[in-house]
Formats: sequence, structure tokens, C-alpha cells
Amino acid sequence: MADAVRQSLMRPRAASVTRFGRELIAMVVLFTIYKFGRVVHTSDVNLAYENAQRVWDLERWARLPNELHAQQAMLPMQWLVEFANTYYAFVHLPGTAAFLIWMYLRRPQLYPPVRRAIIAMTAIALLGHILFPLAPPRMLTQYGFVDTAALYGPNVYHDDPDAQSLINQYAAMPSLHVGWAMLVAAGLIAAFKTRWRWLWLLHPTITAMAVVGTANHYWIDGIIACLLLALVVYLCGNHVVPWYRLNPVHVVRQRRAANQPDYYGIVPAERPAAPAPTTTADAPAEPALEPAGRAAQD
Repeated sequence: MADAVRQSLMRPRAASVTRFGRELIAMVVLFTIYKFGRVVHTSDVNLAYENAQRVWDLERWARLPNELHAQQAMLPMQWLVEFANTYYAFVHLPGTAAFLIWMYLRRPQLYPPVRRAIIAMTAIALLGHILFPLAPPRMLTQYGFVDTAALYGPNVYHDDPDAQSLINQYAAMPSLHVGWAMLVAAGLIAAFKTRWRWLWLLHPTITAMAVVGTANHYWIDGIIACLLLALVVYLCGNHVVPWYRLNPVHVVRQRRAANQPDYYGIVPAERPAAPAPTTTADAPAEPALEPAGRAAQD
């Protein structure tokens, strides 16, 4: 009897471990396909530099902040440069993997659409990397950019960008560093209800500053990645993932409708109930009018 109970308890746990293993293997295979696709495709170096000049001119025309000014503001503080290099190199992939594992284990009802979102965004980004090779700002030395990773470390790239390696250095548009970081923040904000959940936006903010300050991406790389994420989230819809929680206006309206205290403990004032509409049957009967002749006789 005890053995039968023990086996019945272990059976669901074993099935859960098996599902998690399959999911983990599937995500590793998909990421390997993505990396393999970036490496196998041989980028046109001349086209990558031409596209870099086009992006640079477009940003100046659009009055976007200058990436060179952002890097020059960071360079005097070596500790900040090293922090940006480390954040760029070692937070991107491990942080996203930890986010997916946590969502699978702690928010299983939210995990499938999050998985679809990251797969769709990564696939479209791979297409952009193939069709639009782009040299990052650190290669535009004529404008004064420096490769902070090569100077201060850690450096995840080969010294020669044209050498055969497992990293395609001309795959800068869009920036998956920013796109994945924004997806992680959006998913965690949607998964929590605490008022502190908005602090998750620090992750994409720090990521954006790191990729620009280290001259690995342009501003427009991150902008395109965020627009791509918004498109993917819109296509995935709100039927499973409560992405609407990212809208503070919706949160306020929802709490007011439920008459619940807000984040500061303030309870909305109770509104007086509207009077129930009266029907013809409920209305008091009016006295009947007597004929004028009969009234005169009386």
C-alpha cells in the first residue's frame, strides 16, 4: 500500500521533470539554430559598412542622440565601462534563460505565449541580420568610437571581425540585447501584481545604455527591436498573457471599478448607487378624471 502511494506521488513529478527536460532541449536547439544561421550566412562587409553609414545619417536626420557623446561621457569612469562590458557580455543570454526557466516553473500558464513571443521575435531578427548586415559603431573609428571591450575587457568578440568565429559581428540590426531585455521586463511586469514590478524596466534601460556606451549598437537598433516586440505581442494577443497590466491607466481603472485600494492604500470614494429605473407596472396609478357633466350634477 505504501509503495503504491509513493509511486502515485512520484509519477506526476517524473512527468513534470520530463516535460521540463523536453522544453529545455527544444529551446537549446532553437537557440543553436539561430546562432548557426547567423554564422553560416556570410555578411557582405562592404554592404555592412554602407548600411552603417546610412543608419548614422538617418539618426542625425532624425535628431536622435549621438552614440559618440554617450560613449565619451562614460569613458572617464573606467569602472562604469567595465560594468557595461560585463553587463553586455554576461547578462544577456543567462538572464533571458533564467527568465524562461522561472516562467516555466512559477508561471506555467504564462510561459507558452512568452515562448512564442521570443521565438517569433528571434526568427524575425535573424531575417533582419541576414538581409541587413550592419557594422556596429565601434567599427566606425573615423568618428572617434573605441572598442571598450578590447580596451578594458571582457571581450567576447574576435579581434578580427572578418575571422571565422561563432559570432557574426555584423548582426546588429535589430538589437536582440535590447529586445530580449524588454521582453523579460514586460513578462515579469505582467507576471507580478506588486507596485515594485515596474523596477524590472531597469533591466532594458541598463541594457540599452550598455550596448550604446560600448558602441555595440546604435539607438535605432534598440528602437526597432522594441517595435518588433510590440508587433509580436500584439499578434500573440492578451487572451493568455495579461500584457494589459503594462498599461497603468488600465490598472487604475480596474482598481476603481473593483473599489480596491491603490498602491498607496487609498480607497476610492464610494459612489452612491444609481436609483433603479421604474417601470410602468411599478409607477403609482393616477386618479381617473370624471366627466365634466357628472361633476356639475353633483
